[in-house]
Amino acid sequence: MEVFELDMLPESCVSVILSLTSPSDACKSSLVSTTFRSAADSDLVWGKFLPSDYHEIVCDESLQFWSKKELYFHLCNPRLVGDGKMSLRLERWSGRISYILSARELSITCSHDPMCWVWKSIPESRFSEVAELITTSRLEISGKIRTRKLSPNTKYGAYLILKTTKRSYGLDSIPSETSIEIGSQTFKNTAYMRCQDAKKQQLETLFYSNRTHMMKSRVMKGDDSVMTKREDGWMEVELGEFFNGGTCDEEVKVSLMETKGHQLKGGVIIEGIEIRPKT
Repeated sequence: MEVFELDMLPESCVSVILSLTSPSDACKSSLVSTTFRSAADSDLVWGKFLPSDYHEIVCDESLQFWSKKELYFHLCNPRLVGDGKMSLRLERWSGRISYILSARELSITCSHDPMCWVWKSIPESRFSEVAELITTSRLEISGKIRTRKLSPNTKYGAYLILKTTKRSYGLDSIPSETSIEIGSQTFKNTAYMRCQDAKKQQLETLFYSNRTHMMKSRVMKGDDSVMTKREDGWMEVELGEFFNGGTCDEEVKVSLMETKGHQLKGGVIIEGIEIRPKT
């Protein structure tokens, strides 16, 4: 019986096969033989792993690259796109897409009012501007993205990226309501933008415990997510999750809202909202 070897396949056929796998598999297959190495480096393979709108990204960024594989690994490092108002990154071994919508790309109630919000540049931000909350009694932040920009058949999480300042106040009195809308579906939850000063939290609880309990009864029951530290030094609050089936292009709207407590709050810096795949 004649034994069939994969090496006998034309390189073009191997490229088609590898394009149906993953970046990780394509890199590993290059060790099999010279035919596989050549196929695994081809534009046909790596073009399949790039975002569907990579042509817009290339025009926007004026990236220099010699192959689609080189472009792919360029995009594995966070890059500013959309006139610098968004950041895009590919997961190196899966190719799944993450986006960060900067504060300037978000809808923030009263963000044009210098009595409520101040726009400024800080060295630790990846974007040219962040929004610092001075004071408000109505906190409403939302962002939008189309599912065609994201990886299909992938579960995503949405996270508000923020920092609290030394003068933060009113952030613990009542949980904010969070929501994710995609198509006709809406997923709701609750979250706290907790300040980092434990003593301040203790004092607010001691003096305002009755009022806090009364205000919290106005808000829907939820998980009350709290801030966690990110690798980049910022903090984040999970706003919810959704599944992108990829069968049609839909708008995803992510929001955080605290309008029922009627108490003043301030001292938080908003960098943006990240939409990233969940493991």
